[in-house]
Amino acid sequence: MPPSGRFVVGGLQQAWLRELGVGRIWLPSVPRTAPAARALPAVSTTTDGQDARSVREAAVAAVQTMQSGSTAVEPHAASAERSRAQAIAQAGVKRAVPPRAAQPGTDSGEKASVRQAPRTDLSTLSLTDLRQAVADCGACELGQRRRHAVFGMGVEQATWMVIGEAPGEQEDRQGLPFVGRSGQLLDAMLASVGHGRDKDVFIANVIKCRPPGNRNPRPDEIDACSGYLFRQIELIRPTAILILGRFAAQTLLRSQEPVSRLRGKVHQIDVAGTRIPAVVSYHPAYLLRSPQEKLRSWEDLQRLAAISASRT
Repeated sequence: MPPSGRFVVGGLQQAWLRELGVGRIWLPSVPRTAPAARALPAVSTTTDGQDARSVREAAVAAVQTMQSGSTAVEPHAASAERSRAQAIAQAGVKRAVPPRAAQPGTDSGEKASVRQAPRTDLSTLSLTDLRQAVADCGACELGQRRRHAVFGMGVEQATWMVIGEAPGEQEDRQGLPFVGRSGQLLDAMLASVGHGRDKDVFIANVIKCRPPGNRNPRPDEIDACSGYLFRQIELIRPTAILILGRFAAQTLLRSQEPVSRLRGKVHQIDVAGTRIPAVVSYHPAYLLRSPQEKLRSWEDLQRLAAISASRT
C-alpha cells in the first residue's frame, strides 16, 4: 500500500494515463489489489482541445508528483481531482465520439446510422447498382465505422483489373482507391507499360471499407465483402488481373504463401465459370519502403502485359 497521505492513482486516472502513453511510468508500482481500470472509448484530442488539455495537464502533473516524491497530496484533494477528471472525461467522450461510431442500442444521444446488409443475390446487379449496394452496406462492423466505402475506380470495360488489399486512411477519407504516394507510384507503374486507370484499368480492393488501424480484415469481414469483388470482376471482364500485396494474393488465390513465392508465375482465377489469368506483385506501399524490389515489380508488369496481349 502507498504511504499514508501520498497521492493515490485511481482507476479513471489510470485509463487516462494509458491514453496519454505515460502509464508505463507508474504501472509497475500499482498494488495487485488495486481495482482494474475501466475501459474508455478512444478520444481524439483534436475534437475537444480545451477538455483534452485539462485532462492531459492533470495527468502529467500527477505523474510528475509521483516521480519526484517531493509533494504529498492529501487524500481528500486526490478524491476531488478524480471527481473533476471524471466529469471532464465524461463530457469529452460525449463530444468526441462521432455518430457513426455509435452502436445500435447504445445511449449516445443520437440515433445510430444502421446500414442494411447486402442483398444475398448480387448476380442481377449492374455495376451502378452494385456501387450503390456497397455504399449502403452494413453487413459487418467495418460498414458502421467507415467515412466512405471505396467501391473502386477506372474504366468499366477495362483490359486490366488491379486488386489491392483494403482502403487506408486517405482512401477512407476520399472514397477512392490508391491515393497518396502509393497511388502515385501505382499510376507510374501502370503508365510504364502503357496502361492507366483513366485509360483501360479498373482498380478495386478485396475489402471496401477501411479496417481500424489498417489491420488485416477478419474472415467474417471478407465473407461479407468478397461477393462485391467477384461481381465486379464478372461485370468488368478484364483480360488479366494484377494482384497487389500479400493479403490480396492470399485471399484471391486461397494460399498462405508469401508474395515472394506467389509472384513470378501465372495464376488462374475462376469467376462465374470464366478463368482469368492473374499475376501477383508487391504492393506499392511496400515498394516505397523497399525500392530495391521495383525491378521485380517491373518484371511482373511485363509478364501481365504479355498475357494480356496474347488474349486480345
